[in-house]
Amino acid sequence: MFTNISTALSRFTLADLADILIVSLILYSVLLLIKETRAYQMAIGMGFVGLLFLASLWAKLVVSNWLIRNFVTYLIIAVIILFQGEIRRFLTGIGSRSLRKPLVLRSLQEKIEELFQAVEYMSQRKIGALIAIEKEISLENFADRGTKIDAVISKSLLVSLFFPHSPLHDGAVIIRGSNIKAAGCLLPLPASHHLQTGLTTRTRHLAAIGLSQETDAAIIVVSEETGRISLAAKGVLQGVPDTDGLKERLLDYLRQ
Repeated sequence: MFTNISTALSRFTLADLADILIVSLILYSVLLLIKETRAYQMAIGMGFVGLLFLASLWAKLVVSNWLIRNFVTYLIIAVIILFQGEIRRFLTGIGSRSLRKPLVLRSLQEKIEELFQAVEYMSQRKIGALIAIEKEISLENFADRGTKIDAVISKSLLVSLFFPHSPLHDGAVIIRGSNIKAAGCLLPLPASHHLQTGLTTRTRHLAAIGLSQETDAAIIVVSEETGRISLAAKGVLQGVPDTDGLKERLLDYLRQ
């Protein structure tokens, strides 16, 4: 065993090092993708199956090894079907990586108090709202489905867009940096969802989950029935107690 290790080290090259770094980067990206999502439990299960496969090889358990090898084929297909949203977000994120995130976040912070004042106002008066904040993955496709606004964030503008009987109040507002890009936007509904205990499933909430499954956007929802504020990210919707809690969670997520 030690002889094999010594031989492998003596033949170690820069190409091998690059290979290890690339694989490590891929695994790290996958772990970031599935962190705090339903795919995490599936990854643990697949890891357990992998250990069983290695154990069957080591112990020369022919039947068990054959069964696991055939099972893995169907398992891979099941993973692709069940987690197509996470896979799509991962691949889209790779193509959208850029250095503009710090600039966009800084731009948003300049007007973020206006955003929170609007959310608090609508929460107190039970005005339904759906606000998507772009992170790294572009929301241009969804913005194109709505009405172009291209205006600086302000409390009065946001409230007027969601005010009952406003032509755009049923759709989502998309924010990029300190600008409101579009309003009245249609967002995708999720194939499956996870709601925190106590949250009621409504169209706005489902749309928030759907967009957060396909992109890395943070989506704020204000319920028109209860006035409760929720934040969706990474396919999970959670209620927040107040705008201070919303500010803390939102900024923490956008900085990641």
